[in-house]
Amino acid sequence: MADRDRGVYSITVASELVGMGVQNLRAYEARGLLVPARTEGGTRRYSADDLDRLRRIRDLLTAGLNLAGIAMVLPLQDENGRLRRALADRSAKED
Repeated sequence: MADRDRGVYSITVASELVGMGVQNLRAYEARGLLVPARTEGGTRRYSADDLDRLRRIRDLLTAGLNLAGIAMVLPLQDENGRLRRALADRSAKED
């Protein structure tokens, strides 16, 4: 989906879709774990990618990590995903 990074969900809808409280979403943003888009008026708009990230945060919390640990794990997961995609692209070009 080309628009996975387009912010379309309000904070209330996003919190309902991922099963987290609105306050949690604000806290995760304050900790730098995600950065939702903002309208010109400053209203948060969450994308499908943001929702996936929130689900990853929830899964890591469930696994016992605290927010400091999650702040270290998420960038490593992101980098791992980028490297896997680059390797897959490289392999596809070689075939």
